[in-house]
Amino acid sequence: MTGASALMAWPVVIPLLGAVLALLVGRPAVRLIAGVTSVATLSASAVLAWEVAHRGVLRQSIGGWGVPLGIEWRADGLAVLMMLTIALVGSLTSVHALDHLPDREDREFLPLWLLVWCALNALVLSADAFNLYVTLELTTLGAVALIAVRRDLPGLDGGLRYLLFALPGSLCYLLGIALLYGAHAALDVGLLAERVQSGPVTWVAAALVTVGLCLKTPLFPLHVWLPPTYAGAPTPVTALLSALISKGSYYVLFRLWLEVFAPVMDAQVAQLLGLLGAAAVIWGSLLALLQSQLKRVVAYSSVAQIGYMFLVFPMATEDARAGAIYLVVSHAAAKASMFVAVGNIHQAVGITTLGGVQGLAGRMPFTFLALGLGGISLIGIPPSGGFIAKWLLLNASIATGQWWWGVVLLVGSLLAAAYVFRILRGSFLPLPKGVTVRAIPLGNELAPFALALIALVLGLVPWFPLGLLAVGAAR
Repeated sequence: MTGASALMAWPVVIPLLGAVLALLVGRPAVRLIAGVTSVATLSASAVLAWEVAHRGVLRQSIGGWGVPLGIEWRADGLAVLMMLTIALVGSLTSVHALDHLPDREDREFLPLWLLVWCALNALVLSADAFNLYVTLELTTLGAVALIAVRRDLPGLDGGLRYLLFALPGSLCYLLGIALLYGAHAALDVGLLAERVQSGPVTWVAAALVTVGLCLKTPLFPLHVWLPPTYAGAPTPVTALLSALISKGSYYVLFRLWLEVFAPVMDAQVAQLLGLLGAAAVIWGSLLALLQSQLKRVVAYSSVAQIGYMFLVFPMATEDARAGAIYLVVSHAAAKASMFVAVGNIHQAVGITTLGGVQGLAGRMPFTFLALGLGGISLIGIPPSGGFIAKWLLLNASIATGQWWWGVVLLVGSLLAAAYVFRILRGSFLPLPKGVTVRAIPLGNELAPFALALIALVLGLVPWFPLGLLAVGAAR
């Protein structure tokens, strides 16, 4: 492999090789292999991002067969920014998993996560609609195995629930792509964008693709599988599901809608997606306020945060697109940080209710600092990545004269402040008598803090991610 092919292949090949090796060796070597693989994949992703930032969009035809017969990989600014997010958030979440999961689960979790990492990297590089389906399915099957890794009843129930919703979503997507291929004889996203024309076939295909991907993301009212699945999965798996795996389907929807469907679809359809996003913001936030379990508070807040990402479709300006992706990246870091912090609290006191955090801030400073910083990004308080994302979306709503989306942003931020402060308010009170706080490894405390710092740094240096997003962006 030379040139672009090597640069684009290594972020996919390295985690795949690491997963295979991790399955073949004994437990003591699994951690070493996973650690080396994580560092190597992060390095390969960073090198690819550097090349894209300086050389522009990179393309590679797999097997030497070009479009329309072959499959093309495309590395633009959006793709490499997603790869960097997957690498950083996934690596830090894995650090928490090492001491959170028992021996057997640890040995199975790491190779499964490396396989999912490989599939996610292949997904963001894919420029072919059918190859997007294949990589989405690999991600889904890996996620099901991760959810059920403990082999207990909540995990098995959560894994089956996720699968039963994800599979119809996949079938809808595949049927939509089949209709597009039958009508336009193309699967390459760029070629589809040139050939697709407004008409019944395109409308039905777009509806099927959109419903399928909204099931997997998931968007209100198709979100019913999310809270029980997140509650039943091990905490590191929940962090990966919320932060990264659900973003894969949104990434595909973002690409296809804004590059293929938007020019030939009625504006009212985009408004409908925005309305569903707004409903998700309000409904998810209100339900988060009503929960008594920490994990469910954070899980329902994911429903709300997903809603913000769908406000891009009715506006579809450059600011709106940048804001939606910036929200994807900052949410990945902030939400992973909060889920990992909740896992630390459970590990330390064995309690996951809101009342169980009383007096813990002084005993677990990094964990609660991570909760606070992650919450700041969810609310959209400066300086944070969440603030930059919401500011860009607000600018887009004003520029397009759609002021009502700005109201949704404001109300959602106020509701987010309410449920975040609900989590934190008791943590600074005196520790109740009789409560024993078990010591947790320093790495487990530092992992959510590092994730929260990523969300904070995104608000301090927005020019780098935004500059990267501009490389190859659709206009």
